[in-house]
Amino acid sequence: MAHQAHAFHMVDPSPWPLTGAIAALLLTSGLAMWFHFGSTMLMNLGLIIMILTMIQWWRDIVRESTFQGHHTTPVQKGLRYGMILFITSEVLFFFGFFWAFYNSSLAPTPELGEYWPPTGVIPLDPFEVPLLNTAVLLASGVTVTWAHHSIMVGNRKEAIQSLFLTVMLGLYFTVLQATEYYETSFAIADGVYGSTFFVATGFHGLHVIIGSIFLLICLLRQINFHFTSDHHFGFEAAAWYWHFVDVVWLFLYVSIYWWGS
Repeated sequence: MAHQAHAFHMVDPSPWPLTGAIAALLLTSGLAMWFHFGSTMLMNLGLIIMILTMIQWWRDIVRESTFQGHHTTPVQKGLRYGMILFITSEVLFFFGFFWAFYNSSLAPTPELGEYWPPTGVIPLDPFEVPLLNTAVLLASGVTVTWAHHSIMVGNRKEAIQSLFLTVMLGLYFTVLQATEYYETSFAIADGVYGSTFFVATGFHGLHVIIGSIFLLICLLRQINFHFTSDHHFGFEAAAWYWHFVDVVWLFLYVSIYWWGS
């Protein structure tokens, strides 16, 4: 930061937003091609470009923050505001799904038999896999808080152990949800119940996968001595995101699995 008189970060020109946008276009187009024509070429190409973009963009940000010292206190403050606004937008994103679910379930139409769940739909037992998934996510919330405390007090070994446990719990949740989807007696095409169930829980599952990747990167950074007790916003952002995922699951469990069944 010696070459400038202010504490703000003027971002260097980067190709990664452009390659990320191209990857997103190829992924969405490729998914449509896969669904309608059975071709996965475009989707695989988009996935490869997305992974390469993520790796190189994260590399640049780690270099800017950890080795070049660009993430000063004012820059970190801006990043915090950005993360708060992002999580707020995610809350509103899920609010739309809950609105759709309650709009359909509180006043079932004659087409649904004026009954909820609709006649013919056998909902999942909320006290089997969904309850186990709830326990897994709540446990991961405890381990990520343990990791945060360990980083703040400079206990590197416990921070690595707790972050590893959190990532494993996130992956376990994903495996459980995949097996649950495999065993359901209804599909996303089975009326408003199927669509609201799979879209809401599916997007939450996607957020768990994203959060697990986020925390895995933090684990690798912790192993490489990137975090200090007073400079670890990358981890804090991941922890905020994970707690958000936890809270959304609690609302999903109570609304869709328990009350909705």
